[in-house]
Amino acid sequence: MLNSRVTIGSVLVASAAALCVPGAASAEDPQAAFIYVGPVGDAGWTYRHDVARQCIEAEGTKTAFVETVPETPDVLNVENDFLSQGYNMIFATAFGYQPFTQQVAVANPDKYFFGITPTIAPADNILNFYGKLWDGRYLTGMVAGSMTETNKIGFVAAQPIPTVIAGLNAFTLGARSVNPDVTVEVVWTLSWYDPSAEKQAAVALVENGADVIAQHQDTPSAVQGAAESGAWAIGSESDMTSFAPEKVLTGTVWDWCPFYKSAVDMVKNGTFEPGEFYGGLDDGTVSIAPINAAVSDEIKAKVAETEAALASGSFDYWAGPIKDNEGATVVAEGATLGIADINGMGWLVEGVSGSLPTK
Repeated sequence: MLNSRVTIGSVLVASAAALCVPGAASAEDPQAAFIYVGPVGDAGWTYRHDVARQCIEAEGTKTAFVETVPETPDVLNVENDFLSQGYNMIFATAFGYQPFTQQVAVANPDKYFFGITPTIAPADNILNFYGKLWDGRYLTGMVAGSMTETNKIGFVAAQPIPTVIAGLNAFTLGARSVNPDVTVEVVWTLSWYDPSAEKQAAVALVENGADVIAQHQDTPSAVQGAAESGAWAIGSESDMTSFAPEKVLTGTVWDWCPFYKSAVDMVKNGTFEPGEFYGGLDDGTVSIAPINAAVSDEIKAKVAETEAALASGSFDYWAGPIKDNEGATVVAEGATLGIADINGMGWLVEGVSGSLPTK
């Protein structure tokens, strides 16, 4: 096998010797190391990244990974350890890793680093990546909005960063596009991976009247809590249908394999460029899981039509006017939101019940 699993306890300090100009591209033999914020068995975010790691490994790239690394200075030790072993590509797959990855990248300008957007700690040898998950959320919101009977939908959210907020807002806009009476109550767990808290949040939302539960979490625990409480569920990160086959309506799904292949090719061919990459519905980075048979054919058709329009760019649900949940206009009529606006999003859209937590 080409891959290896590494434990956090193995800590070496990489040499600070830098033999090339920062950001300069040169053809190399790629060796890729991955740092995961959760376990590979989370059935969600980390699982989908590990599937993609195996994808490039199957094509001959040597890989290794460390799982369950917190968003703390531990990242420095893990990344330097990998570099000392000869890995020249580091995939740091959590937003909170960025400040630490930047330090290692600056000290090692001849290596290549890939992190999660939005970018807060750039360097000439860092390419951050993500996908327009909010487009998938809009579609799953349409399904949820069509299925609620109480007009109350629950949303279990992890961290209040712009990409999560954008997904919650897009989901709400999608739900209200088919059912204007819907409200979406959000509960924040403040953790990417906390199965117990995720499940408890879902159960509490059902007890408060929600009959559909959506999520932005790394595990299917909220799905299971919803199903066990008799509610419908919307998955996230991967197809979570198998965890509650009768109750999962659909969900957003990541496919990182094409991007990881392209990243390997960049290093191999000497074409690496720093910046940001955003995949979407158009290239398959983002998709939605099969829609439950309980959903009407009319809604399925409407979702398919909307998905095609989003993929082609002919439909824009961020077009104003849009108000936040305090009544202020956040997108004026005639205006819309670009990636930079989404990456700075710090408001909740009209229809969301709840607020942004402060740490």
